[in-house]
This record gives sequence, structure tokens and C-alpha cells, in this order.
Amino acid sequence: MDTIFALASAHGRAGVAVLRISGPHSHWAAGQLCALPPVRQAGLRVLRHGGETLDQGLVLAFSAPNSFTGEDAVELHLHGSIAVVAKVSEVLAQMEGLRLADAGEFTRRAMDNGHLDLTQVEGLADLIDAESESQRKQALQVLSGAIAEKVAPWRADLLRAAALIEATIDFADEDVPIDVAPEVLGLLCRVKEDLVAEQARTGAATAIREGFEVAIVGAPNVGKSTLLNALAQREAAITSDIAGTTRDVIEVRMHIAGLLVTLLDTAGLRDSDDVVESIGIARAKQRAEASDLRIFLLQQPGEAFDVASRPDDILRYAKSDVSTVAMPSVSGKTGAGVEDLLAEIASKLAPKTSSAGVFSRQRHLLALTTAEIALGKAINTLPRASVMPEVIATEIRVALNALEGILGHIGVEDLLGEIFSSFCIGK
Repeated sequence: MDTIFALASAHGRAGVAVLRISGPHSHWAAGQLCALPPVRQAGLRVLRHGGETLDQGLVLAFSAPNSFTGEDAVELHLHGSIAVVAKVSEVLAQMEGLRLADAGEFTRRAMDNGHLDLTQVEGLADLIDAESESQRKQALQVLSGAIAEKVAPWRADLLRAAALIEATIDFADEDVPIDVAPEVLGLLCRVKEDLVAEQARTGAATAIREGFEVAIVGAPNVGKSTLLNALAQREAAITSDIAGTTRDVIEVRMHIAGLLVTLLDTAGLRDSDDVVESIGIARAKQRAEASDLRIFLLQQPGEAFDVASRPDDILRYAKSDVSTVAMPSVSGKTGAGVEDLLAEIASKLAPKTSSAGVFSRQRHLLALTTAEIALGKAINTLPRASVMPEVIATEIRVALNALEGILGHIGVEDLLGEIFSSFCIGK
């Protein structure tokens, strides 16, 4: 395997830049630049090559398998100068057996060497991309191996069930338990119930990872865009006294109580003969239906829109600075009631996060669903276990394979290139 190197810290000028080297020649390569300090001990060294001083920095060496990649590795903590990083990288590239790492190659090697499973790789990617406190916590949970801990007892139960069923096939004429169906039924039902419960929790987990959508809905010129700007604390949407100014959905990402939230300013809901405005109204209704939470801005009591109501909808009477129709109210122009509105948004979203699981990706949900359906078929076939044990064993294997696929143990080669390409070169 090649020895690879790359900048592991951010590109550009900084106080410190970290160059990572990993592979069988990493210690030798670093030794060409300076005297290597003892393993896992930082040493201040002057880096030289061909009689030229390159830089002075900290050098850390790691021996396999006790490194991020599981290989021999070295980290060079240099001054964060673009010129310094470029020069040291140039020197490393000229050394025999070394090359610049591909995107995500350090993490790929960590997975190949058994230091991470696929879900932990995904958790690492999510941690790097985390924008909110809730995303950080979720990513750390996944990176720590929470999904593997969930899958392990399911796998053990299914392996036991498979062994019992396959014993009736392989040793039909031997002295084995005649009726294994009761124990198998208990094992399969237990796993199936857990899978159903986890499927129900994936929606909240996905919302934390991708962010919640909160739609602002109301009639034209009711103040939706002004309210959006007040919530975002910037001029994100054009405001005007002319009704129908907003024709498309405007999105603003912000943090509310540690959650990533995308606020949606939608077209005013009304009957319109304008073709373009009608398209905007249709999109507004569609996004309002699909959003996690809606804020309805009302002009007067009893006002209704062609959008089905939900128990957690937030109602506010608009333009409290010029109208005293009813309470609770809000004014995007003066900011009156905005803090209360933010607090209510947070209180509505918080319960959604409390039910979140650790399976947050579409492929996780697909695998859980595949396994649950297979176990349902196996359970339905159990009454005929004496004549159809092969069918039951096959369905259990389908469920096992789906769960193994979540961790990346089988059947996910087509995903790996896409996943690792999302990493920076030094990761």
C-alpha cells in the first residue's frame, strides 16, 4: 500500500497547519526531514531537506495499529503559511513511495483496517458538516458506534434463530429439538418490534441531521417577508406594500435553541389569475404541507387557508404595530413578539428531537424496512416450519444481510466512492 500525505487542517493562512502522513514509509519519510521523536510523544523539530531549512514545528509519530488509519503515521504541525505547506508537500511528493492522498483516503484506510465501520464514517462526515449543537451531539453519538451497538443484539438474535432453523434442515435425521418454532418466534418478534420502533424514530433523526423546515404561511401582504427578515436578522426577502411580491419560496437557514432550522417565506395564499403567481401559490401549499412546522400569520379571527391544519401549528396575528385585532400577535417591523415566537418554535420542535433515534439516513431506513419485511415473512411461515424451513432460513438471512449492510460489512461497495468523495483530501 502506498504511503499517502495531505494537509489535514483547513487550507489557507492559519496559525498552525497539520500535514498528515500515513503508510509503511511514513516514519522513514519524516525521518528524512528531522530526527523522529519517540512514538506518541510530540517533539519540537527543525525540518530540513537538502541542506535547506523548511520550517520548525511539532512532530508526532504513531505506530500501527495505534493511529487513526491503523497504519504507521506521522503528523507535522507546521506554521500555517501557504508557502511552508506548499514547500513541505513538494518535498514529500518527491520521496519514493509517497503520493498525495485522494479525497477521504485516510478515513477509507481507517475503515479498511477495522478502526471505523461505515456508520462511523458517516458520523464523522456529519460531525465535520455539523452546523448546530443538536447535529454535533447526533454526529458524535454515531461516530462513537451507537448504531453498531443497536445492531449487535439484533444480529445475535437472528443468528440464533437461523441456527435453530438450519439445524432442522441439516440434521433432520439427527437428535435435535423437534419443535424450535416457539424460540424462533420469540427471537424474530423481538427483533421485528425493535425494527418497527426504530423506523418510527428515523424521521426525527433525519430532521436533526438535515435541519427542520418551518414555513410562514398567510395571505398576500400580511407581513410574511418582513417577519422572515426579523427572525433572520437580515434582509433575506424583498418587502413591499404590493401584494404578491413573493412569487417563490425563499429559504433562510438559522439556529434556534441549538437546532438547525430552515425558515420558508412562501407566496401569499389567494385565488389568482396570474400564471406565475399561481405557480408560487401552489409551491407555497406544497412546502407548507411538507414542512415540520407552520406559522400562520392571520389578519383577523376566523381566517382560513386551503392548507390542512395540524395540532402543533403556530398562530400569530400580523402587524401588531398597526393592528390590535387579537392576541397573540407579532410585528416583523418593530420586532414586537418575535422573541416569544422564537421560543414557541423551539418548544414545538424540542419534542420532535426527543424521539430521535440514531438511524438518520435514507439507506438506514431502507435497510431497517427490508429487514422488518423479511422477518414478517419468516414469522408468517413459522406455522409451516416443518415443511418450509428453507424459506424461513432464507428470510432470516435477508434480514441479517440488510442489517450487516448498514454497518458496511456487505453489499455497499457502490456507496463507498460517493461517501468518501465528500471528505476533504486530508481526511
